[in-house]
Order: sequence, then C-alpha cells, then structure tokens
Amino acid sequence: MDYETIKYRLSGGVASITLNRADVMNALNTHMRAEITHAVKAAGREARVVVLTGQGRAFCSGQDLGDRANAASLDLERTLRDEYVPMLEAIYECPVPTISAVNGAAAGAGANLALAADVVIASESAYFLQAFTRIGLIPDAGGTYLLPRQMGLAKAMGAALFADRISAKQASDWGMIWEAVPDDVFAEHWKSRAAALATGPTLAYRNIKKAMRASSGNSIDEQLALEARLQGECGNSRDFKEGVTAFVQKRPPAFEGR
Repeated sequence: MDYETIKYRLSGGVASITLNRADVMNALNTHMRAEITHAVKAAGREARVVVLTGQGRAFCSGQDLGDRANAASLDLERTLRDEYVPMLEAIYECPVPTISAVNGAAAGAGANLALAADVVIASESAYFLQAFTRIGLIPDAGGTYLLPRQMGLAKAMGAALFADRISAKQASDWGMIWEAVPDDVFAEHWKSRAAALATGPTLAYRNIKKAMRASSGNSIDEQLALEARLQGECGNSRDFKEGVTAFVQKRPPAFEGR
C-alpha cells in the first residue's frame, strides 16, 4: 500500500514507520491515524519488530489543531473512540516488539502515542509534554492509563496538571521510557536495538508482552499460572531447542522466530 502521511519500510525483519508531516511537526489528523493503524497491523504480520519514529525535528506534536476544517467540527469523544483507539490498540496488541524512536518533541497525544510502544528510546534533545491542560483537556490517547504505570502516580499527576516539559533524561530517570541516547548516535543506536530484536525469539517476545501486560490485573496465583502456561509454549518451540543447543555448543543462537 502507498501511504501519504507516513513512510513504511521493511528491511531485515524491521518495519520502520516514519510519521511524515514534518511541516506540522507530524501532527495527527484522521488520515494519518488511519495509515498508522494500517501500517502497524501490516508490520505485525510481516516483520519481527516495529519502529515508530518521526521525520524532521519532531516525533509528533499531537492532534492537528491547525487543521481548521477538521478542528471546527472535532468531536473529541468520537475521534478518540473511532480513530485513536484502533491506532493505539494496534500498537499495544502488536504480536511483535514495538519501539518508539523519539527523535524530537512528543507532545499531547504524540507523547502518549510514543509511550504505547513496548520500548521507548529517545534522543537526549527530545522531550515529552502532556500539553492537554493548556487547552482545557485531560490527557488522552491512553495517557491516564500509561503514565501512572510507567512513572508512578505522583509524577504522572504532576506531568498532567502542570503540563511541564519532561526532558528525555528526566523521562529515563523516572522510568517513563527505556533510555535517552546522545543525539549524534541516536539513529545508529535505535537501529541496532531494533536489529537485535529482529533476530531474537519472536514467540518468547510475544509471551513476555502477554505476561507483563496481564500482571497488573492478576493475583500472584493467576500470574504464576499464566507464566507456567506461556513458558510451556516457549519450551515446546524450535527457538528454545535452538537456544539450548547454541548454549551447549558455545555459539550465538539462530532463532527462526515465528
């Protein structure tokens, strides 16, 4: 499929989805949300890792409020339900690991789009901004779910109420993201991280995602039972057999993935 608002590239098992509206800091409109949703679903079927990043100086500045034709009739509840939810669920439920490579500003819904990925890697010059109260709104696009879980209630509440910029380093220190990387090695670094995941045990990654996501709603007994079931699946896989054989033979494993 040809895309208009994003760039899609598949190479070496890595699907890169680049938000491509740099003239408006990659602000999200209806068309872009639909294209991201489609691309993530396609990547989940044909790739072993998915990377979201931005073109230009921003990752994503959030909802496109500058689109007057769209903003004048913007029904926020409908837009979130019909456009944001499918996009975020596609990322959250993707069967392969997802990475947000945050190259610049991630504001409003753009910040929470980034945080929906399994791993967030940011350049040190990037920042995150829950800008919603500046226009009389609450954090959306999953923000009220993700933030307390990733950075704790106290930090999440402050970020939402004050709408202060959070630097990439702060975000890393607070546990909001995985890591902040110097700008001059950022692109090389996230590509290396993605390549490493793309050669890894895909079933194990998928089951890690299932177990981690279920843990907050499970009792310890439920979680232990889930672990046992998922580990049983992994233990019957070719990747497990290859991993053990490679360990005994003292060589790198050659995982097949799916």
